[in-house]
Amino acid sequence: MPAPLRIILTPEEDYTLSELRQAPSVPKRTRDRAHMLRLNAQGWNAPAIANIFECHQHTVRATLRRWEERGLGGLWEAPGRGAKPKWQESDLDYLAECLENDPRTYNSVQLAKKFKQERLIDLSSDRLRRLLKKKLSVETNEKEPEKEARPPEKGA
Repeated sequence: MPAPLRIILTPEEDYTLSELRQAPSVPKRTRDRAHMLRLNAQGWNAPAIANIFECHQHTVRATLRRWEERGLGGLWEAPGRGAKPKWQESDLDYLAECLENDPRTYNSVQLAKKFKQERLIDLSSDRLRRLLKKKLSVETNEKEPEKEARPPEKGA
């Protein structure tokens, strides 16, 4: 059985965690972690806190250890989570240029093959289509001139 973890908070830390727990602009996981810390400081053990938050005891213990090691900064998610984009903005510019200047037309599968052969970037045809659709819609919205106001009708 693991040894019980107990943290001791100063009044300033307790106040900070209380404010953090109630701040709507803070991510939910961070608010939950702040609440876990306050409960532990009030005497609650990891299994009881895990029942309240409907998570595993290891999650609560990891939060307590993060607090001990990194303090307040340990409550937030680490940067760099998730997959990084395989493409650059210049790659999409190249494809948009191909679509405008090439005499032939491409479907998304053919365009994905061309992208893989010429730029060595492997994207699915669906992903490529979504990226281009987003890029081209942004470009066309920027280039649209503003509509002039309608001239008043005669007799009005």
